[in-house]
Amino acid sequence: MPKPLLQAATTLVLCFLAQAVPAQTKVDLELVLAVDTSRSMDHDELTLQREGYAAALEHPAVTSALSMGELGKTAIMYFEWGGPGWHRILVPWTVVETPEDAAAIAAILRAKPIAGQRGTSISDAIEQAATRIEANDFEGARKVIDISGDGPNNQGRPVTEVRDEVAALGIEVNGLPLMVKEPGGSYSIPDLDIYYETCVITGQSAFVIPIFEMSRLVASIRQKLVLEISGLPGPPNTRLRRASSATDCLIGEKLRSRRLWEN
Repeated sequence: MPKPLLQAATTLVLCFLAQAVPAQTKVDLELVLAVDTSRSMDHDELTLQREGYAAALEHPAVTSALSMGELGKTAIMYFEWGGPGWHRILVPWTVVETPEDAAAIAAILRAKPIAGQRGTSISDAIEQAATRIEANDFEGARKVIDISGDGPNNQGRPVTEVRDEVAALGIEVNGLPLMVKEPGGSYSIPDLDIYYETCVITGQSAFVIPIFEMSRLVASIRQKLVLEISGLPGPPNTRLRRASSATDCLIGEKLRSRRLWEN
């Protein structure tokens, strides 16, 4: 093929490829709400947690935060998780710009049945969330995984290993540890908030909001979403400086191994 024709053909192919790959939608934030539904939580707690996210999305403080970004757009995904491979998506990636958009997500959450899942793998939940962020059709100025949980990682890969991989992708992880019950279960630990601060969260602006009373759950979820959507700094993780050196990031795995050995 003559050189001019080859150049023209190459240009045509490149133009076709450029048109074939759709441009990503730009948003202020890509936010994954990864919600623990492991069987250590009873039905009432699961119901209140689900309602907490629905009510928070409808609150004026959260919908007002949507307008604080340069584009006024947030892409949100909501899934519930348990052990490795146990997760279900309730809300696929959805652009939220208006109170009506947020209310539509809240309606979906209220309509879906409540169900617990086996196991507790924070690492798998984070990995699933990061995979969904990297594979979506959005280009966010910020990327955040919002993860709740009532116990340490006890299945799957070590949580710090996955956390560091996610950090390398520029994804922030914030934590919502549920500490409303006295430690006493097979996999429960005291100071779960310190575990989250030391082993789970990552990012320059990452933060933890612990829940000590179920009556504070709805307000705390609302506070967390406002901070994440607006990009404002979260509360300081003051307990981290006091006790992080004593935190064992494999405590959940050790408790699980001990239980299996005893049985």
